Amino acid sequence: MTEGTGKTVVITGAASGIGQAASLRLLQAGWTVFGLDLALGRLAETANGFGAWQMRFRPVACDVADAAAVAGAFAQVGASLNALVCCAGVLRTGLLESMPIEDFDLVLNTNLRGTFLCAQQALPRLRAAATPDDPARVVLLSSIAALRPKIVSGAYAASKAAVSQLCRVMAAEWAPSGVLVNALAPGTVDTPMIHAVASDTKGYRPSGVSPIGRIARPDDVVDVMMFLLSDAARYVTGTTIPVDGGTQAAFVPPGSR
Repeated sequence: MTEGTGKTVVITGAASGIGQAASLRLLQAGWTVFGLDLALGRLAETANGFGAWQMRFRPVACDVADAAAVAGAFAQVGASLNALVCCAGVLRTGLLESMPIEDFDLVLNTNLRGTFLCAQQALPRLRAAATPDDPARVVLLSSIAALRPKIVSGAYAASKAAVSQLCRVMAAEWAPSGVLVNALAPGTVDTPMIHAVASDTKGYRPSGVSPIGRIARPDDVVDVMMFLLSDAARYVTGTTIPVDGGTQAAFVPPGSR
Protein backbone atom coordinates (compact mmCIF):
# COMPACT_ATOMS: atom_id res chain seq x y z
CA MET A 1 0.00 0.00 0.00
CA THR A 2 1.24 3.52 -0.82
CA GLU A 3 2.65 5.40 2.16
CA GLY A 4 0.72 8.45 3.30
CA THR A 5 1.77 11.78 1.85
CA GLY A 6 0.57 13.80 4.83
CA LYS A 7 -1.83 15.63 2.52
CA THR A 8 -5.55 15.92 3.24
CA VAL A 9 -8.45 16.44 0.85
CA VAL A 10 -12.18 16.91 1.29
CA ILE A 11 -14.25 15.32 -1.48
CA THR A 12 -17.98 15.94 -1.64
CA GLY A 13 -20.24 13.40 -3.32
CA ALA A 14 -17.66 10.80 -2.31
CA ALA A 15 -20.01 7.80 -2.29
CA SER A 16 -20.83 7.74 -5.99
CA GLY A 17 -19.60 8.39 -9.51
CA ILE A 18 -16.75 10.83 -10.01
CA GLY A 19 -16.44 11.58 -6.28
CA GLN A 20 -16.02 7.91 -5.47
CA ALA A 21 -13.42 7.44 -8.22
CA ALA A 22 -11.54 10.53 -7.03
CA SER A 23 -11.55 9.26 -3.45
CA LEU A 24 -10.02 5.94 -4.46
CA ARG A 25 -7.40 7.53 -6.68
CA LEU A 26 -6.24 9.95 -3.99
CA LEU A 27 -6.23 7.25 -1.32
CA GLN A 28 -4.02 5.17 -3.60
CA ALA A 29 -1.75 8.21 -4.02
CA GLY A 30 -1.31 8.46 -0.24
CA TRP A 31 -3.76 11.23 0.64
CA THR A 32 -6.09 11.22 3.64
CA VAL A 33 -9.63 11.68 2.28
CA PHE A 34 -12.56 13.17 4.13
CA GLY A 35 -15.47 11.86 2.09
CA LEU A 36 -18.69 13.86 2.40
CA ASP A 37 -21.99 12.49 1.20
CA LEU A 38 -25.63 12.66 2.16
CA ALA A 39 -25.98 9.06 3.39
CA LEU A 40 -23.58 7.63 5.98
CA GLY A 41 -24.64 4.07 5.10
CA ARG A 42 -23.68 4.60 1.47
CA LEU A 43 -20.36 6.06 2.59
CA ALA A 44 -19.70 2.98 4.71
CA GLU A 45 -20.35 0.72 1.71
CA THR A 46 -18.01 2.88 -0.35
CA ALA A 47 -15.27 2.67 2.28
CA ASN A 48 -15.54 -1.12 2.34
CA GLY A 49 -14.74 -1.13 -1.36
CA PHE A 50 -11.50 0.77 -0.80
CA GLY A 51 -9.81 -2.28 0.72
CA ALA A 52 -6.46 -1.60 2.36
CA TRP A 53 -6.71 2.11 1.61
CA GLN A 54 -9.84 2.68 3.70
CA MET A 55 -7.74 3.31 6.82
CA ARG A 56 -7.13 6.83 5.41
CA PHE A 57 -10.78 7.39 4.44
CA ARG A 58 -12.87 9.49 6.83
CA PRO A 59 -16.61 9.25 6.01
CA VAL A 60 -18.70 12.26 7.03
CA ALA A 61 -22.47 12.42 6.47
CA CYS A 62 -23.31 15.90 5.21
CA ASP A 63 -25.98 17.71 3.21
CA VAL A 64 -23.83 20.22 1.34
CA ALA A 65 -26.80 22.58 0.91
CA ASP A 66 -27.17 22.91 4.71
CA ALA A 67 -24.84 25.61 6.08
CA ALA A 68 -24.82 24.20 9.62
CA ALA A 69 -24.13 20.67 8.37
CA VAL A 70 -21.25 21.88 6.21
CA ALA A 71 -19.73 23.83 9.11
CA GLY A 72 -20.00 20.74 11.31
CA ALA A 73 -18.40 18.53 8.68
CA PHE A 74 -15.43 20.85 8.18
CA ALA A 75 -14.96 21.11 11.95
CA GLN A 76 -14.02 17.42 11.80
CA VAL A 77 -11.34 18.11 9.19
CA GLY A 78 -9.16 20.27 11.42
CA ALA A 79 -7.31 23.51 10.85
CA SER A 80 -5.34 22.60 7.73
CA LEU A 81 -6.43 21.24 4.35
CA ASN A 82 -4.49 20.75 1.11
CA ALA A 83 -7.36 20.38 -1.34
CA LEU A 84 -11.12 20.53 -1.80
CA VAL A 85 -12.87 18.60 -4.58
CA CYS A 86 -16.58 19.41 -5.02
CA CYS A 87 -18.33 16.55 -6.80
CA ALA A 88 -21.71 16.55 -5.02
CA GLY A 89 -24.48 17.27 -7.49
CA VAL A 90 -28.00 16.41 -8.55
CA LEU A 91 -29.87 16.50 -11.85
CA ARG A 92 -33.59 17.06 -12.21
CA THR A 93 -35.12 17.36 -15.65
CA GLY A 94 -38.12 19.03 -17.17
CA LEU A 95 -39.15 21.94 -19.34
CA LEU A 96 -38.65 25.21 -17.48
CA GLU A 97 -42.28 26.24 -17.94
CA SER A 98 -43.46 23.24 -15.91
CA MET A 99 -40.50 22.38 -13.66
CA PRO A 100 -41.61 22.09 -10.01
CA ILE A 101 -40.00 24.78 -7.89
CA GLU A 102 -38.89 22.03 -5.49
CA ASP A 103 -36.82 20.46 -8.27
CA PHE A 104 -35.35 23.81 -9.31
CA ASP A 105 -34.41 24.63 -5.70
CA LEU A 106 -32.86 21.19 -5.14
CA VAL A 107 -30.62 21.54 -8.19
CA LEU A 108 -29.49 25.09 -7.44
CA ASN A 109 -29.10 24.48 -3.70
CA THR A 110 -27.04 21.32 -4.13
CA ASN A 111 -24.93 22.21 -7.14
CA LEU A 112 -24.34 25.92 -6.52
CA ARG A 113 -25.09 26.76 -2.90
CA GLY A 114 -23.42 23.52 -1.77
CA THR A 115 -20.28 24.30 -3.75
CA PHE A 116 -20.15 27.83 -2.33
CA LEU A 117 -20.68 26.70 1.28
CA CYS A 118 -17.98 24.03 1.09
CA ALA A 119 -15.48 26.36 -0.58
CA GLN A 120 -16.14 29.06 1.98
CA GLN A 121 -15.58 26.65 4.88
CA ALA A 122 -12.49 25.21 3.22
CA LEU A 123 -10.74 28.51 2.51
CA PRO A 124 -9.17 29.24 5.92
CA ARG A 125 -7.97 25.65 6.12
CA LEU A 126 -6.56 25.75 2.58
CA ARG A 127 -4.86 29.05 3.33
CA ALA A 128 -3.23 27.49 6.40
CA ALA A 129 -1.76 24.65 4.34
CA ALA A 130 -0.64 26.66 1.30
CA THR A 131 3.02 27.51 0.70
CA PRO A 132 4.64 29.45 -2.17
CA ASP A 133 6.02 26.20 -3.62
CA ASP A 134 2.94 24.10 -2.93
CA PRO A 135 -0.35 25.99 -3.35
CA ALA A 136 -3.56 24.55 -1.98
CA ARG A 137 -6.09 23.44 -4.57
CA VAL A 138 -9.82 23.60 -5.21
CA VAL A 139 -11.40 21.57 -8.02
CA LEU A 140 -15.07 22.20 -8.76
CA LEU A 141 -17.33 20.07 -10.95
CA SER A 142 -18.96 22.15 -13.64
CA SER A 143 -20.36 20.53 -16.78
CA ILE A 144 -20.43 20.77 -20.55
CA ALA A 145 -24.00 21.92 -19.86
CA ALA A 146 -22.43 25.18 -18.64
CA LEU A 147 -20.84 25.69 -22.07
CA ARG A 148 -23.46 24.10 -24.32
CA PRO A 149 -26.83 23.93 -22.54
CA LYS A 150 -29.73 21.87 -23.86
CA ILE A 151 -33.45 21.86 -23.31
CA VAL A 152 -35.07 19.93 -20.45
CA SER A 153 -32.00 20.39 -18.23
CA GLY A 154 -32.09 24.19 -17.94
CA ALA A 155 -31.85 24.31 -14.16
CA TYR A 156 -28.84 22.00 -14.18
CA ALA A 157 -27.14 24.03 -16.92
CA ALA A 158 -27.76 27.25 -14.98
CA SER A 159 -26.31 25.77 -11.81
CA LYS A 160 -23.18 24.57 -13.57
CA ALA A 161 -22.66 27.85 -15.46
CA ALA A 162 -22.79 29.57 -12.08
CA VAL A 163 -20.21 27.12 -10.70
CA SER A 164 -17.85 28.07 -13.53
CA GLN A 165 -18.31 31.75 -12.70
CA LEU A 166 -17.70 31.08 -9.00
CA CYS A 167 -14.50 29.34 -10.04
CA ARG A 168 -13.24 32.41 -11.89
CA VAL A 169 -13.98 34.85 -9.07
CA MET A 170 -12.69 32.56 -6.32
CA ALA A 171 -9.49 32.04 -8.30
CA ALA A 172 -8.86 35.79 -8.54
CA GLU A 173 -9.82 36.49 -4.93
CA TRP A 174 -7.93 33.57 -3.41
CA ALA A 175 -4.72 33.59 -5.46
CA PRO A 176 -2.96 35.93 -2.98
CA SER A 177 -3.66 33.29 -0.30
CA GLY A 178 -1.88 30.61 -2.31
CA VAL A 179 -5.11 28.80 -3.27
CA LEU A 180 -5.65 27.71 -6.87
CA VAL A 181 -9.23 27.19 -8.06
CA ASN A 182 -10.21 25.36 -11.23
CA ALA A 183 -13.27 23.57 -12.59
CA LEU A 184 -13.82 20.54 -14.80
CA ALA A 185 -16.64 20.36 -17.34
CA PRO A 186 -17.39 16.72 -18.15
CA GLY A 187 -19.69 15.62 -20.93
CA THR A 188 -21.89 12.59 -20.36
CA VAL A 189 -20.22 10.34 -17.77
CA ASP A 190 -21.20 6.77 -16.92
CA THR A 191 -22.43 7.46 -13.37
CA PRO A 192 -25.49 6.52 -11.29
CA MET A 193 -26.81 10.09 -11.62
CA ILE A 194 -26.97 9.78 -15.41
CA HIS A 195 -28.42 6.27 -15.23
CA ALA A 196 -31.23 7.59 -13.02
CA VAL A 197 -32.43 10.16 -15.56
CA ALA A 198 -31.43 8.71 -18.94
CA SER A 199 -34.67 6.74 -19.28
CA ASP A 200 -37.08 9.16 -17.60
CA THR A 201 -40.30 10.35 -19.19
CA LYS A 202 -39.53 14.08 -19.32
CA GLY A 203 -37.59 14.11 -22.56
CA TYR A 204 -34.04 14.26 -21.13
CA ARG A 205 -31.31 12.91 -23.37
CA PRO A 206 -27.64 12.67 -22.41
CA SER A 207 -25.05 14.55 -24.43
CA GLY A 208 -24.34 11.17 -25.99
CA VAL A 209 -21.34 9.44 -27.48
CA SER A 210 -18.46 11.86 -28.08
CA PRO A 211 -16.55 12.22 -31.37
CA ILE A 212 -13.99 9.92 -29.74
CA GLY A 213 -16.66 7.23 -29.87
CA ARG A 214 -17.77 6.66 -26.29
CA ILE A 215 -19.08 8.43 -23.22
CA ALA A 216 -16.71 9.20 -20.37
CA ARG A 217 -15.81 6.96 -17.49
CA PRO A 218 -15.34 8.56 -14.06
CA ASP A 219 -11.60 7.90 -14.27
CA ASP A 220 -11.37 10.01 -17.46
CA VAL A 221 -12.43 13.00 -15.35
CA VAL A 222 -10.25 12.03 -12.40
CA ASP A 223 -7.18 11.87 -14.66
CA VAL A 224 -7.52 15.60 -15.39
CA MET A 225 -8.35 16.29 -11.75
CA MET A 226 -5.08 14.66 -10.72
CA PHE A 227 -3.23 17.00 -13.08
CA LEU A 228 -4.85 20.01 -11.39
CA LEU A 229 -3.78 18.66 -7.99
CA SER A 230 -0.21 18.04 -9.16
CA ASP A 231 2.94 20.15 -9.24
CA ALA A 232 2.50 20.45 -13.02
CA ALA A 233 -0.52 22.73 -12.48
CA ARG A 234 1.07 25.23 -10.08
CA TYR A 235 0.43 28.09 -12.53
CA VAL A 236 -3.10 27.09 -13.55
CA THR A 237 -6.07 28.80 -11.91
CA GLY A 238 -9.45 30.23 -12.86
CA THR A 239 -10.09 27.76 -15.68
CA THR A 240 -12.98 25.50 -16.63
CA ILE A 241 -11.50 22.57 -18.54
CA PRO A 242 -13.81 20.52 -20.79
CA VAL A 243 -13.41 16.76 -20.33
CA ASP A 244 -15.86 15.68 -22.99
CA GLY A 245 -14.08 13.86 -25.79
CA GLY A 246 -14.82 16.78 -28.11
CA THR A 247 -18.59 16.71 -27.52
CA GLN A 248 -18.98 20.48 -27.58
CA ALA A 249 -16.27 21.18 -30.17
CA ALA A 250 -18.60 20.65 -33.15
CA PHE A 251 -21.96 19.02 -33.71
CA VAL A 252 -21.81 15.59 -35.38
CA PRO A 253 -25.20 14.94 -37.02
CA PRO A 254 -26.54 11.41 -36.53
CA GLY A 255 -25.59 9.14 -39.43
CA SER A 256 -22.91 11.48 -40.78
CA ARG A 257 -20.04 9.10 -40.06
